[in-house]
Amino acid sequence: MQDNATEVTAAGIARLAGVGRAAVSNWRRRHADFPKPVGGTETSPSFALAEVEAWLREQGKLAEVPLRERVWQQLAGHPQGPVTALVHAGCVLLLIHDRPTDWLELSAGSDERLAALLPAALDQVVTPRFGAPRDRAVHTPTGPELLPSAPLLRGAAELAAELGARQTYEFLLGRHLDANPRQYTLTPGDLASLMAELAGPARTVFDPACGTGALLRAVAPRPDQELYGQDSAPELAALSALRLALQGKAAVRTASGDSLRADAYPALRADAVLCHPPFNERNWGHDELAYDARWEYGFPARTESELAWVQHALAHLKDGGSAVLLMPPAAASRRSGRRIRADLLRRGALRAVIALPVGAAPPYNIPLHVWVLRRPEKAPAQPELLLVDVGASAGDGRAGLDWQAVRTAVLDAWRPFERTGSVREEPGFSRAVPVIELLDDDVDLAPARHLPPAASGGGTEQLVGVRERLGETLRLTADLTPPKAQGAQPARWPLITVGELARGGALVLRTGGNGAPARVPVLTDHDVLAGTDPSGTLPEGEEEAVLVEAGDVVVPVLGGGSVARVVDERTAGAALGRNLTLLRPDPAALDPWFLAGFLRGTANNRQASSYASTATRLDVRRLQLPRLPLDEQRRYGERFRALAEFEDALRRAGRLGEQLVRGMYDGLTDGTVAPD
Repeated sequence: MQDNATEVTAAGIARLAGVGRAAVSNWRRRHADFPKPVGGTETSPSFALAEVEAWLREQGKLAEVPLRERVWQQLAGHPQGPVTALVHAGCVLLLIHDRPTDWLELSAGSDERLAALLPAALDQVVTPRFGAPRDRAVHTPTGPELLPSAPLLRGAAELAAELGARQTYEFLLGRHLDANPRQYTLTPGDLASLMAELAGPARTVFDPACGTGALLRAVAPRPDQELYGQDSAPELAALSALRLALQGKAAVRTASGDSLRADAYPALRADAVLCHPPFNERNWGHDELAYDARWEYGFPARTESELAWVQHALAHLKDGGSAVLLMPPAAASRRSGRRIRADLLRRGALRAVIALPVGAAPPYNIPLHVWVLRRPEKAPAQPELLLVDVGASAGDGRAGLDWQAVRTAVLDAWRPFERTGSVREEPGFSRAVPVIELLDDDVDLAPARHLPPAASGGGTEQLVGVRERLGETLRLTADLTPPKAQGAQPARWPLITVGELARGGALVLRTGGNGAPARVPVLTDHDVLAGTDPSGTLPEGEEEAVLVEAGDVVVPVLGGGSVARVVDERTAGAALGRNLTLLRPDPAALDPWFLAGFLRGTANNRQASSYASTATRLDVRRLQLPRLPLDEQRRYGERFRALAEFEDALRRAGRLGEQLVRGMYDGLTDGTVAPD
């Protein structure tokens, strides 16, 4: 009975049966006995999981439900919500991890017996791991609370027998976070590992904004370790505690509450503090915390919530302890924070400011900073600040970020500085700056403002190489220049629309979605317009992604431009991004270059565009093609392909020309290039 309360969406049914969402829609239309919706909305209904599984088995469409998928659907459709389900599952997985024989005895009977006996057994595990009930974020669920979760708990235990308790919880938690990307501000695992390495080995570690525990999880384990966390969201504090407890034997203490207003650990002095604080908070407690003892370096302005978190972290450090915080770049230069920054520098508390590449962490469009701080035992005689900018050490955007290169570059600069207090200067990358040079009216700590410029374009040798490549490209452009056009009378071909071709099966028409598989690059409308490789990303969603294939024709639908791109082998396999339409021609009926060329006609685009809003939108189905035999199509297709190669060469020449001009300006202005 209880399992009927678990609901599943159409996308979940598709995953259970290993089909696309379109197949589920067809089943609903064609089979009168398909289960009726029990919830959701008219456009996104949900169904009882048990009824769906029974129907799929009766139809022979589900020989065996994948265990991972069944457990995930039970969790996602839990009547009390997925977060409650994750807490219940985490408690049971911790019981299985610590006392496996107890679970075998408890699970032998009915669901009602299991729910009645579990609370006492769970309390024997939860209390030693997380402390007294009043002090911990994980509360032992009661029997009535656990009864709806019984099928999920049995499934999670079965999955733990295959994967292990820790891996099972990581799978369920990770799947939940991926399915709800806008609800959580996550710290990427690679960045968390880097921040933990910057903090160094530590026995006692504290994260005052712990979220799902990514930073504490990245700390190198020790036998006697103690991990403390606090978060304003009670559910995150609980999930974080369970995640950390399943990872190892460290003592875990997490609490819920606002760390700045209601510090759960006022007496805690940790070896290290790691923190990814909330950014740009105006309501952080400025009015009620004016006389708080934590403001050792100055009372933060209302607009400087990040500097409040910095001082909160320092207040929880032992003498000589380290704090590493992820910060917005504005915190290094806002005038309202200059006095606090100056005092942090004078007293040797701020040790390094590291500018990360764009795309390192959310918000992904901003190059965030990492601040490394230390609670000084005494003020240094001649303090210096390490400034590092690793923006050039990785690719553009989240998909292309080379974390290994970022980690190596940062640690190669930090470790010598940590040992000696200074580091060899590397133009454009790192420099140890005497604090006295930074104590001006602005106390601007943005690394780019103080680093000597790197050799322009890599130096004069690289500029010579750019010039040579530009010359080769210009020669290629001349070779590809279209021949002199010969005049002819306008053709009077019979026309057919893309919509008619799609209905007749000559091509398949697909639109870009809102999700993509993990680590699959996304072809964006900007990539199509600029002729560049796939550069975008999309969150993992319930919609099935459209993956492009060689020979597909991709058309942007916004902006009013006449552009169509034929997908080549290098682009094949990317996911189709938003605001793009894909046309997949049947090679026996349509030549892809013929199709793309005629779609680019200005008159064709004009008649297929609508202007109902401020943005021009192209209705691809209304675009027209002439009815021509395949041999004639190929004749036109060859000419269109040659025009596309000429267009690519022009783009390449433009980029190389801009690089050469910029490098020459920089070289002349910094003295690395002589005027003669």
